[in-house]
Amino acid sequence: MSAVTELPPATPTAPGGRSGPAAANKARFSTAWLWSTPPILLLAAAFLYPLYLVVKQAIEGSPPDPANPFKVTTSFSDTLKDPGTRTVVKNTIEMAVYSTAGCLVLGFLLALIIAFVPFPGARAVSRFVDVFLSFPSFLITVSIMFLYGRVGMVNHIASSLTGGKHDTPIDFIEYSPWGIWLAELIYFTPFVMRPLLTAFSQLDSGQLEVAASLGARPGRVIRQVILPEALPALFAGGSLVLMLTMNEYGIVSFTGAKYQTLPVLIENFAKEQTNYAGACALAVINVVLSLALFAGYRVLLARMSGGRRAAVHA
Repeated sequence: MSAVTELPPATPTAPGGRSGPAAANKARFSTAWLWSTPPILLLAAAFLYPLYLVVKQAIEGSPPDPANPFKVTTSFSDTLKDPGTRTVVKNTIEMAVYSTAGCLVLGFLLALIIAFVPFPGARAVSRFVDVFLSFPSFLITVSIMFLYGRVGMVNHIASSLTGGKHDTPIDFIEYSPWGIWLAELIYFTPFVMRPLLTAFSQLDSGQLEVAASLGARPGRVIRQVILPEALPALFAGGSLVLMLTMNEYGIVSFTGAKYQTLPVLIENFAKEQTNYAGACALAVINVVLSLALFAGYRVLLARMSGGRRAAVHA
């Protein structure tokens, strides 16, 4: 009785000599392009083309308008050479860096307390952090002005205690950068706390128990156990806060402080001075600064992460 050997079925060949898998891959590629092209075109029309017009307006400037003799025609080079612009750029960078640094320190301490210090209502406080993220920035500014503004509660109490001799004993909210910094510190700290609380909830409790059993003090446990595990979340929250504070408009504008940043100056150029070329130039500067700071932040994160991995493997 002879055995019959069955051969495997031949791979179907597509027209033109192409194999079946290759033809299927080509069909999937064509389908992917068919579905992705409309969103790409929509994105280009809604964002990339207006961005191109802003950059073009910033570089070329706007020609004089005979019908509007009051129209300002500042060029990009004039905007860069203006001492006031350089001062505003310096203010924007300083406020973003100082606010981010304060949010990192305060956010880490508060997240550490909520996650590892047992107290009644810790879970409710953690949930409130999630709710706080949905608040508008001007709401925090209004609350601070209600307490510390020129006609706020603290000034009213101080005026009553001094017999009305000082109308505004506390006046740092509306006429100094400290009010902006305080408002940004309060508003943006939860953006650092949220990823930290998530990282702390995933931390292996066995490491903490081993460190405690070996007699390690709380400070050493934080430095050698908790902080290395929290660094990615800390840097993620810090990068987000850096971008948000760099482009924050509501807090700076609402306080009425004599401390301008780029978003406020852009609005001033566009609406009050009708200097659209200058506003476009400032917008380009703001975008470049944001990308530069973010890139520097990512490089610092990569270097610190690389040093941490080298220390672990050593």
